[in-house]
Amino acid sequence: MAANSPERRIRLIVNADDFGISPGANRAIVRAHREGILTSTSLMVGAEATDAAVSMARELPNLGVGLHLTLACGRCSSAPKSIAGLVDADGRFDDQPTRAGIRYYLRRRWHPLIKQEMDAQFRAFAATGIPMDHLNGHLHFHLHPTVFGLIRRHWRNWNIRAVRLTRDSLGTSLRLARGRYRYRLSHTLIFDWLSARARATLKIRQIRHADLTYGLLENDQMTEPYLVGLLERLNPGVFEVFFHPDEDRHQSELEALVSPRVREVIQRRGIELIRYQDL
Repeated sequence: MAANSPERRIRLIVNADDFGISPGANRAIVRAHREGILTSTSLMVGAEATDAAVSMARELPNLGVGLHLTLACGRCSSAPKSIAGLVDADGRFDDQPTRAGIRYYLRRRWHPLIKQEMDAQFRAFAATGIPMDHLNGHLHFHLHPTVFGLIRRHWRNWNIRAVRLTRDSLGTSLRLARGRYRYRLSHTLIFDWLSARARATLKIRQIRHADLTYGLLENDQMTEPYLVGLLERLNPGVFEVFFHPDEDRHQSELEALVSPRVREVIQRRGIELIRYQDL
């Protein structure tokens, strides 16, 4: 097998979630792309600073931009009265994601409203004129059984070509980080199951995804030491690692993304930085 064949390369998508959530997050994401290793980001189309994020993205042609589908802990894109029940009078979804997830599964009368809101978010993204690099979900709601069922049925209408398959490595996480063991074990079990349910659909429809996605088990704690340790351990394959860089709340994640030490490991190991559209 040739040394430069795809099977022998380490290909890495470096993504920032929550683009548009705040001015501080927008600035951090742009800096991480311009000065660091960030290759893509995921846009919240109904957030506080979405318009500014879209303007910034238009000036960054090499930044892959995807849709960060938001169905909890955020604002809707539909008229609030038209999806009453999913949101309050101000258009905000439930801020308790577990409660929202249970309701979305059990209340079948809400399923058409969820579809309506998803339509609205895909239309809002299309209106930006930015090609959609990928789809994922705020708090990974895109893998929720009800939501993914809608994706499975309507992916052509929404022009979905790549999706985050949120499946992290518990073994790698335990070797590189300590604490939050209950959180890491529970999220491994939940998202391994959800990803296994989704994988066959993605294969049949030739929707692209990474082999593994890192960031779930170190949520909001993606530091430079963790990232260096991860990069040193990657074997050939396609991976995504995602962050939530923010000048105000997650400064350590921004520092990891612009770290010279991280860049040195990537160069030394010959890791190819890509976007989903490059698969």
